[in-house]
Amino acid sequence: MADDISTLRRILRDCRTLAVVGLSAEWHRPSYFAASYMQAKGYRIVPVNPRYEQILGEHCYARLEDIPFPVDLVDVFRRTEDVLPIARSAVAIGAKCLWQQIGVKNLEADALARAAGLDSVMDHCVKIEHARLFGGLHWVGVNTRVISARRPA
Repeated sequence: MADDISTLRRILRDCRTLAVVGLSAEWHRPSYFAASYMQAKGYRIVPVNPRYEQILGEHCYARLEDIPFPVDLVDVFRRTEDVLPIARSAVAIGAKCLWQQIGVKNLEADALARAAGLDSVMDHCVKIEHARLFGGLHWVGVNTRVISARRPA
């Protein structure tokens, strides 16, 4: 599992096209909030949800296999028991990373992804990790571009 800082930083630096499986079009849902944040940071967001035609101004696909261009990272906003077939699809489309969001931890999917050569992250949020590793967090919510536990004098 890729959860050390240098690996997470490499993944988020190199994986610029994110297929978000289970992305909701409802602004108050965590998947929408995270995808919107990542899109604002310059990532290409590819919604994967058969319920919608478009989310965040992007065409929505029913399945990963329907995406007609390469995807770097598959970000999963689904229940833990739904992840294994998504992991198989991530391998099939040649993704570089399978990312299971906070609260999602399918060990079988993780093992399958790693065996196929993908990076695999479980139980982490791409938005939180991006903000933490690239300077988007501060104790008052202001982006100082510095990660530190010390408050300025």
